[in-house]
Amino acid sequence: MDLRPKTEDRRPKRAWMVVAMLALLIGAPLRAQESGIDVGKAAPAAKLETLDGKVADLAQYIGKGPVVMEFWAVWCPNCKELEPAMLAVQKKYAGKVQFVGVAVSVNESPELVRVYVQKHGLAGAQFYDRKGTAIDAYDVPATSFVVVISKTGKVVYTGLGGTQNLDAAIQKAL
Repeated sequence: MDLRPKTEDRRPKRAWMVVAMLALLIGAPLRAQESGIDVGKAAPAAKLETLDGKVADLAQYIGKGPVVMEFWAVWCPNCKELEPAMLAVQKKYAGKVQFVGVAVSVNESPELVRVYVQKHGLAGAQFYDRKGTAIDAYDVPATSFVVVISKTGKVVYTGLGGTQNLDAAIQKAL
């Protein structure tokens, strides 16, 4: 399923999405850089919403220190598999790395995301991508997509799936 709004012909992207989802379903992990925004590229800004409906921009985090950004959903099994590792690095790197969650708008609401974040103790800033602007800006292929951004604002890691080595990815940004 393509998570982005249907603003242009996305047939080539849909084909890649099908391949990515099939690989995840059969347990074949995707390596970093098989999908999504290119490593080495400047991390783009994108307007989205806070969980209480206010306008926010990812630009406020870029270039001010290392950032770990996860595109996720409350219904995503890979996101749930990745959650313990994400919670561990959030604790380990608290105060050194900014954590940003971007909840996709497919089959969920800001209220559902807010309840999940509180119940599971997810740290960092949490946003809701109602219009898919961040999804488009980061060329997100599926949920459980992680982007690590250096303090200079460059993408140093992308990964997809529930078994990513987040600690090693963060080390690339420090």
